Amino acid sequence: MGRVYDALKRSESAPSQPSSSKSSYRRNGGSENVSYPDFSGRGYGHPWERAAFTGAPAAFDSASTAHTEQATGGPALPGGPAIRDAGATLGAVGSARAVEFSTRDISAARVEPHLVAITEPRSSECEQFRSLRTRLLEAGERENKRAFVITSAGVGEGKTLTALNLAWLLAQSDGSTALLIDADLRQPCAADYLGIQTEFGLSEVLTGDSRLTQAIVKLQPAGLHILPGGAAREDVAELLSGPRFGRLLEEARKLFDYIIIDAPPLGVFTDANLLINRADAALLVVRAAVTKYSAVERLLEQLPRERMLGVVLNRAERKPEDTSYYYQPRHQRAAEAAAEEVEELEVEGVGEEPGPEMIYIEEEVAS
Repeated sequence: MGRVYDALKRSESAPSQPSSSKSSYRRNGGSENVSYPDFSGRGYGHPWERAAFTGAPAAFDSASTAHTEQATGGPALPGGPAIRDAGATLGAVGSARAVEFSTRDISAARVEPHLVAITEPRSSECEQFRSLRTRLLEAGERENKRAFVITSAGVGEGKTLTALNLAWLLAQSDGSTALLIDADLRQPCAADYLGIQTEFGLSEVLTGDSRLTQAIVKLQPAGLHILPGGAAREDVAELLSGPRFGRLLEEARKLFDYIIIDAPPLGVFTDANLLINRADAALLVVRAAVTKYSAVERLLEQLPRERMLGVVLNRAERKPEDTSYYYQPRHQRAAEAAAEEVEELEVEGVGEEPGPEMIYIEEEVAS
């Protein structure tokens, strides 16, 4: 038994000889270091080496790890090849900090006046949108929600303005990147509200006429990224329910920290339902004195409660709070205080003789 035991120990410690078989084994460099036959000499490789969807041979073996740091090539290395399909139209590689997008400078004089995040960043209305931004940031931290749909009960209730104001402020959050997707393809208007012209949009990406990185535009100075709607279409439900939009949203999640999706009205089309099912949460915009409670209740019953983040009341008449006065610049507060003193003197009859009575007519009434 002693001799047998010594012979076994010698055989285990002896170096193994290379096999003379035509088929060899190699390892894939992954965390499990799995071995599989190497058939490269026969003109084809392992099935795992073929790119997804297309079946074309991949140009790399695996991502670089601790034991393959000497390797060159691969998507995890600078300059390495990257093969992506996603309808052959997305073309998104890396992160938003690595991909170069076309840029547009946004001027407050050209945008829609109700974009208060741009035109009146110190107003009390803009502070309300900052509070809404805080709600989204908390949902992102606490519940890992990053893609939000902004929709409304009906037409003309302010969903697009809400989405733009919110996305603009999200992009200003320290260390965060944000993308606004204009998914209201029947009447895309986000680019018009911003006063910019774009060549491609979501319609062209979904139909294969453009790549995702070509259609996304970076807006300065906030750094907000926007995917415009592009050409108006009627087959919106078919495009949004297809696999290409799912792959597009997946690529967008890799590129940006937060995604705001401007959806069509929930009470008019089914497009918003499709978008909410693909996103993480939704906000419903209603207009004060216009939207009916019965319509809101009916729409909320159709939606999954776990994805409804809340309801935004738009165009509500309320007196500015003292906090908004506190955050005004000092010279502005002094001017308003002086104006109030003059008004009190005129009421008491100490000031100048009153002039002709002024009648103010709202634009909506005049038109």
